[in-house]
Amino acid sequence: MAVHTPICDFGWRAPDFSLPGTDGRTWTLADVRGPRATLIVFICNHCPYVKAVIDRLVRDAHALMDVGVGVAAICSNDPVQYPDDSFDNMTRFAADHGFRFPYLHDATQEIARAYDAVCTPDFFGFDRDLGLQYRGRLDSSGKQPAGPDARRELYEAMMAVAETGQGPREQTPSMGCSIKWKAA
Repeated sequence: MAVHTPICDFGWRAPDFSLPGTDGRTWTLADVRGPRATLIVFICNHCPYVKAVIDRLVRDAHALMDVGVGVAAICSNDPVQYPDDSFDNMTRFAADHGFRFPYLHDATQEIARAYDAVCTPDFFGFDRDLGLQYRGRLDSSGKQPAGPDARRELYEAMMAVAETGQGPREQTPSMGCSIKWKAA
């Protein structure tokens, strides 16, 4: 069942984290924070919504990094229920898709809860002071291939945040598969 993200809570502060990356390093929010803005994305390896957009997400993340936007992706899914989302598979996924940004493992799921992440993909775009400015979607494609005229909504929003400190007031929520929470 597809899940939609909540509406952007403008100014909400990014929670800190310290998570292991697929590159063997432990990363904090301060490590990934960009000088102009920061984008935190909750993804996983197996979700059809993520699979459908991953190449465009990587393209846009790299373009944003080139202009001073820090980027990190986080996988919080339970790898016991979903072995495709194991740390080893995350490492392969990042390499296969050419990530230049950290791909972090939230094994306890505490960070997904702190961010109130609800689905994959779930985008959190912060200004230079780590106030939330974007909680929308990548583009209109969902889990379909993007048409040639699909607006790069995430990219455009994060460029505006980097340039002005403000995200668009009108945002369309992201849609994806629910976070796969561990059994209580």
